[in-house]
Amino acid sequence: MKKNKFVPRKILIVDGYNVINAWSKLKQISKDNLEEARDKLISNIQEYAKLKGYEAYVVFDAYNVKGCDEKLENHHGITVIFTRENQTADSYIEKFISGLSKYDEIAVATSDYAEQQIVLGKGCTRISSRELIGDLNNAKEELRNSNKNTTKKYNDMNRLENRIDSDILNRLENMRRNRK
Repeated sequence: MKKNKFVPRKILIVDGYNVINAWSKLKQISKDNLEEARDKLISNIQEYAKLKGYEAYVVFDAYNVKGCDEKLENHHGITVIFTRENQTADSYIEKFISGLSKYDEIAVATSDYAEQQIVLGKGCTRISSRELIGDLNNAKEELRNSNKNTTKKYNDMNRLENRIDSDILNRLENMRRNRK
């Protein structure tokens, strides 16, 4: 008899405007261009989700937007949700996590204290906006360092002197310098 192996999902849910307002760079951008700030947040969450293996959702509320219906968009593997009119991101997130499996590993990024308490009460992990930003920056730095080391390693491995016999290398060097 073959056993089904259940694999829990790693899910990250981000309270979009909460994180934008906690991230000084994005907060500054949002003063002039809110859409650009949202796009930069989504781009950063895309990278972070790939690095950490998360299935990610970014929730923006349309609480004060008249006549707005709920809208879901896929941005290169990240689901972006705009809530309907009169619905906060917090209430959407609460409802959303209630519908997920208790076996899923769920993390919610928000600095809203009341929302953090609800998230913890539902058995999820809470990540403050500041922690998310710090972890994202650390993950990017680790990736950069890893890429530098990998590039150096491959450059060293692909050098001719590392791949041929030392006698042949000496003969080639003598030919290059016009020695006999």
